[in-house]
Amino acid sequence: MSRALAAAAALAAAALVVAANPGPAAAAPVPPHPQRVEYFPGPGAEPRQVTVPAETPSRTAPHTTAPEGAAPAVRALEQTGPVSGRLDLVVMGDGYTADQQGQFAADAKEKLDSVFGIEPYRSYRGLFNVWLVNAVSNDSGVSGDPTKDVVKDTALGAHFFCDGLERLLCVDPDKVAHYAALAPAADIVFVLANSTKYGGAGYSAGDLPPGSPFHGVATMSSGNDKSYLIGAHELGHSIGHLADEYQYPGYGPYPSAEEPAAANLTLRRDPGTTKWYRWLGAQDPTGSVVGTYEGGGYYETGVYRPTETSIMRTLASTDFNVVGREAMIAGFYADADALTSCVPTSRPVRQGQRITVRTAELTGLADLRLTWYVDGVPVPSASGAQSVTPRELGVHGHGHEITATVTDDTAAVRDPAVRAQTSDSLTWTVR
Repeated sequence: MSRALAAAAALAAAALVVAANPGPAAAAPVPPHPQRVEYFPGPGAEPRQVTVPAETPSRTAPHTTAPEGAAPAVRALEQTGPVSGRLDLVVMGDGYTADQQGQFAADAKEKLDSVFGIEPYRSYRGLFNVWLVNAVSNDSGVSGDPTKDVVKDTALGAHFFCDGLERLLCVDPDKVAHYAALAPAADIVFVLANSTKYGGAGYSAGDLPPGSPFHGVATMSSGNDKSYLIGAHELGHSIGHLADEYQYPGYGPYPSAEEPAAANLTLRRDPGTTKWYRWLGAQDPTGSVVGTYEGGGYYETGVYRPTETSIMRTLASTDFNVVGREAMIAGFYADADALTSCVPTSRPVRQGQRITVRTAELTGLADLRLTWYVDGVPVPSASGAQSVTPRELGVHGHGHEITATVTDDTAAVRDPAVRAQTSDSLTWTVR
């Protein structure tokens, strides 16, 4: 998680304390506003974008407080490093009573294992911290399951039939923000609804309430074996800044002459100018050959995607294409560091002082290389060493700089600009 986001999360937590004990000058609450969410009508269907009215049933139906003595608890499911150097994923459940919190933890682990079974999540799991927040509900299950007339009293107001769409699983974003702020940090939030019914939703950062400190929220039913793909797809938006690759019938041509910012859409079909030209002709994990396939970003013509299909086009696919993988890896390193140390860089070190670093435990696609430098000159004999002293690096005297650099030489990255993002360094001055 970036330091800016960590600070934002801390401010959000402080704001909750103030809200709980408002003084005379307490600010008026921000009124609810319509939200754009991504809707998943079925396991093999293409997603859709819909606008949810501000006044959903979860906002207007009576909701009591959580059972007495059922204060929310937070614990680490996976803590791979400091929050300042990790992507922090917060998972909370809705429709789980106090007696069902053990079930929630088991459901959360199962869903996360499924998400992290997809590349590149599998290889880069070591860049994530995962926090579980127990949101205790009065009722077991969520509203709209199995039918529209079912109403449950739950902590986060999760409900199917949101805006009349059966599979659209909405929540109250303000309540989600409240619980997310209880975690040490929150970059992305997953909400697991206690249900076997297929459904979910994706809230992007721009559609969350003002001041929300995280990149996005994904909802999914915990007991459905296909719903994890909703979370995997939504992380593609919030981490990789990937565009949707599906289109709507009758939409087109693409309405702008400006090149899309997302890595997986382009207006340039010419092989020499398309942004993924380094991958053209490659056999893709999705089964396609990388090329320029017309249609994407909701439009049928005038815009192109890298492959016939991918997880950003339909949840019938369980793979990112190679262009999406590269963008995801760039996103991982934008908010996480593969190199950390408990020795502060803000203070000089002595010649005999041991400097210990830690590289993230990455697998598969990742290929980390650790190099030590003295005044910018590499020390080959120390390559890969996790603990050194300046004296062992040949430093004698003061004023020298010791730098540890880790670079990911993964073959999943071909763009030099992305390659540069995979490098992390720490520098100490010798006293």
